[in-house]
Amino acid sequence: MISRRKMLKALAGIPILGTLATTAQFSPPDTLNSKAVPNLFDELGIEPIINARGTMTYLSGSLMLPEVVQAIQSTSHDFANMYEVQDKVGERIAELLNAEAAMVTSGAAGALTLGTAACITGDDPEKIEMLPNLPGPQKEVIIPKEHRYVFDHAVRCAGVKLVEVDGPEEMEEAINENTVMALYFNGAASWFGLEEYSIPHEQFVAIGKKHGVPTFNDAAADVTPVENLFKYQEMGFDLVTFSGGKMLRGPQSAGILLGRKDLIEAAKLNFNPHESPIGRSMKVNKEEIFAMLVALESYLEKDHEKEWQEWIDRTVEITRIVERVPTVEGETHIHDGPANHFPGLKVRWDQTRVKISPTELAEQLRTGSPRIEVGGNDEELNIAVVTLKPEQVSVVGERIREVLQGAV
Repeated sequence: MISRRKMLKALAGIPILGTLATTAQFSPPDTLNSKAVPNLFDELGIEPIINARGTMTYLSGSLMLPEVVQAIQSTSHDFANMYEVQDKVGERIAELLNAEAAMVTSGAAGALTLGTAACITGDDPEKIEMLPNLPGPQKEVIIPKEHRYVFDHAVRCAGVKLVEVDGPEEMEEAINENTVMALYFNGAASWFGLEEYSIPHEQFVAIGKKHGVPTFNDAAADVTPVENLFKYQEMGFDLVTFSGGKMLRGPQSAGILLGRKDLIEAAKLNFNPHESPIGRSMKVNKEEIFAMLVALESYLEKDHEKEWQEWIDRTVEITRIVERVPTVEGETHIHDGPANHFPGLKVRWDQTRVKISPTELAEQLRTGSPRIEVGGNDEELNIAVVTLKPEQVSVVGERIREVLQGAV
């Protein structure tokens, strides 16, 4: 078989054909012709948004880092064996995170389905092919009652029944021969304002281990801080997932599943490129897999203290601008976590003097020019600064000031 090197050498001896062949196969797409790269936003009539609301999926998560985009471009010009790509990248991610094993999934939601499937099927090919319709009694997944959330649908679609428990005693009583997994929504406190969990992390893990039931921690939005990438597996959770398209700033459609090697291997058997498992439709292309690795490497290497200070500085800058309007006050706010633990800004004003509510202001920002997305309620405007480009910070501040000033 002729090697690529010999092929290129042979083609080089045929000037015209050689140039065409090598350019077509190995050049980036934008060099294949002289046409300028089109602005698809303009072409399709889609106006870009300034995202001051956070890493929301409907706002396309976060912006990929330049090196992540470069990873996508640099790996898009050659074919690869997808089993090998997943294995090799997973090995590298596991090494970076001090985990037994890891893999790239179609977001944290895909990881929830694949992790659940792994706990049901192991490496049994018949069970893998039959999911989600296994014969016999329905398999069960235990979840603390206060952890029920919209994304547990990704677990249920593997064909399991969720069994709600309230406290450690109920958890122990609920475990039976049909129990395949116990699910912990790490961000429940952030989502639902809980002061404490009915079953603390460590106790949840201990009960699972006592009964041989794998424990799965959904920590999708729980980076930052960087320590969280290691914290939950060190507690003993058998599986942990993180979103790739939030603060890691990888592809929005990618995520990381890490944990016990046997479960990760079983999750891969339930996944693409295998042809008939439940995860076939949750395909992640090779470019996203490579890019997820690069995003993780970049995140681990960055100066987190410097980045944190930059976020604080953004809240200070916007506060300085909006407080030019009478009665308006800005307050830097750091969410307790574990989800979305980073600085943001709360803006309040005397609505008897500045006659507009935060929800009305948010609507004006959403429909104005430029389009700006913020959060808020009847009492305050909530501004996420972590998703802003540096040049957008003052734009957001000035636009909010303009609308507030117009309501005086």
